[in-house]
Amino acid sequence: MTALTVHHLAHSRSQRVLWLLEELDADYRIQCYERDPATGRAPAALRAVHPLGRSPVITDGERVVAESGAIIEYLLDGHDPDHRFRPAPGTEAFLDYRYWLHYAEGSAMPPLLLSLVFDRLGGPAAPWLMRPLLRRIAAGVQSAFVGPEVRAHLDYLEDVLQRRTWFAGEAFTAADIQMSFPVEAAVARGLAGPERPRLNAFVERIRGRAAYQRARERGGPYDLAAL
Repeated sequence: MTALTVHHLAHSRSQRVLWLLEELDADYRIQCYERDPATGRAPAALRAVHPLGRSPVITDGERVVAESGAIIEYLLDGHDPDHRFRPAPGTEAFLDYRYWLHYAEGSAMPPLLLSLVFDRLGGPAAPWLMRPLLRRIAAGVQSAFVGPEVRAHLDYLEDVLQRRTWFAGEAFTAADIQMSFPVEAAVARGLAGPERPRLNAFVERIRGRAAYQRARERGGPYDLAAL
């Protein structure tokens, strides 16, 4: 029995880990967790795996590895000796690969997450008397700050994909797996409409990969528009 376990939360970043493992044809098992139906947050059971109780996290024997980028690097170190999914160190392609691996969570996700938070402000979870005020506050923040920030990032990504097939160049890499979550989230939530055809084409390309499809079958529900 394999010692490698992906602690997989539905509709989450951990879907990328399953996808990478399928690309690597690695042996692994999945421990699935459902989100709290009221809050949408991960269950407390994940804290038994990692103190922050968040996903993705993997266990490999006694070793616990968290954070998407760190997990990707760990898996590539152990399962990709021929550099099929990351360029050789010291090359320009490797510098691009490393940039996008960090950009996905460090730069792209924060404004997308803020957009989600402010979209929900004034929703059913708020006291009903406060909802109109909260909605006005949220609309103001979205208009003045969050919306322009999201558009700036999506314009940047659209421009990059106008000049190359994949984020790190002409070859598919694990950086594209890492970038899949923010791009898919933007497309699913209507933030990357027909005016950004290259981002939409990127989503179509990744969804056409056999390993992506196998990961979806194993991982279960993956509806980013519902988050």
